[in-house]
Amino acid sequence: MELIETSPVPASALPISALREHLRLSSGFADDTTQDGLLEHYLRAAIARVEGRISRALLLRDFTWRLARWRDDYAQRLPIAPVAALQGVVLIDRAGSETPVAPDRLRLETDSARPRLVAAASALPMIPSGGAVRIAFSAGFGAAWDDIPADLRQAVLLLAAQYYERRDTGGADSDFAIAALLERWRDLRLGGRA
Repeated sequence: MELIETSPVPASALPISALREHLRLSSGFADDTTQDGLLEHYLRAAIARVEGRISRALLLRDFTWRLARWRDDYAQRLPIAPVAALQGVVLIDRAGSETPVAPDRLRLETDSARPRLVAAASALPMIPSGGAVRIAFSAGFGAAWDDIPADLRQAVLLLAAQYYERRDTGGADSDFAIAALLERWRDLRLGGRA
């Protein structure tokens, strides 16, 4: 399994001014943007850490996911939520030849925590022996920072601030406030097939 982000979050979507304000860097120097590159770096790191912890994409972007086999024959849970759109599914044989799957053979269940690709008929298309399937989709709460739930936005700002303030000592420690903000978003997994 390989999940690849194919369209990274543009810098214009990042809340650099909100982080600058949170850190009180703009006090008296409202037009000082000399540290914006560093703030962008810490925001991207904080977003990646939050997304990894809760298995959700915060800002809307495109992904591809490559699998060697389906988890079951009828449906396949997608690795990240919330999924906004399914862009296409391609079967790849051992030699690398690609065959697109007709859109009417699949449907997307857009569950906010556990989105799934579901067979429209009796089974998902068969993956060629020694081959793979590549699923292209868009995931995220929205394209704008304000589309993200408030508790997740706050967790990102707190974590990015920790990265900034502890940049000389090796980054951030996950503290109680950040963990508490993320707790309701974490998936509870029971057993091997949850």
